[in-house]
Amino acid sequence: MFVNQIAFLRNLLLILLISLAICLPVKAVDNIDLLPDHQTPIIDLAKSLNNNERESLENKLEKYEKETGWKIKVITQYEESPGIAVRKFWDIDETSLIVVADPRGGNLLNFNVGEAYFALLPRIFWVELQTRFGNQFYVKEHGENGAIIDSINTIKNCLDKGGCNVVPGLPKEQWIWTFITSLLGGIVAGVAAVPRNSLKIIDWKWLLLFSPLWIMLFGVFGIAPVITRTSEILPLSRNIVSFLACSIIAYLLTSRSINKESTD
Repeated sequence: MFVNQIAFLRNLLLILLISLAICLPVKAVDNIDLLPDHQTPIIDLAKSLNNNERESLENKLEKYEKETGWKIKVITQYEESPGIAVRKFWDIDETSLIVVADPRGGNLLNFNVGEAYFALLPRIFWVELQTRFGNQFYVKEHGENGAIIDSINTIKNCLDKGGCNVVPGLPKEQWIWTFITSLLGGIVAGVAAVPRNSLKIIDWKWLLLFSPLWIMLFGVFGIAPVITRTSEILPLSRNIVSFLACSIIAYLLTSRSINKESTD
């Protein structure tokens, strides 16, 4: 009986060890064998870039480092990674940025950011940059190579102009969100402005009472993301017109409904 229990525990331990070995997401934690035999700003283990793209990006990053002092490095990985060995290979310091592209997660991109970058590009910038270019929809439309190159170009452009608080550019999905919030803000403002008696044209008391809500929907979520990301007039004008139109329509419909109830 005791011998059988020992054998059972031994087999269970063996199964657990095998399971842990299979479930390891990365085969190498600090594998210098995966590092190139020459100095380069790009380690493309996942083959996300073709030869022309890799050579072009290498030249641009090396030239950019010499001209500005900002070290931008790229590593793509899938099942294997050199791990922390890249820090010594690239001589990582506070002026270094490592762009990590790994398709195994929900988001392709991750950024290992040196402290010097935060003076020009705050932490919220990196979160938005990751969600903008690393999401599955963007990668599906532009490819892994496009997501990597576009994110690096955005970083360089922001550094060249002295920093960015948000990621420049207004993607269609984000503008649609601002458009919807502008519509909702107009509806709230229009309903709130309807007078509760016939002596007034606009009920300023209720309009001001609900102002935190419709100002937040229209101003904070509808206008601010547009004017901070693009200088184009069209998306801004569309949001303003949609807010005013919804305000008027909501005002007229609500007034008619109130008048009808009062006559009944």
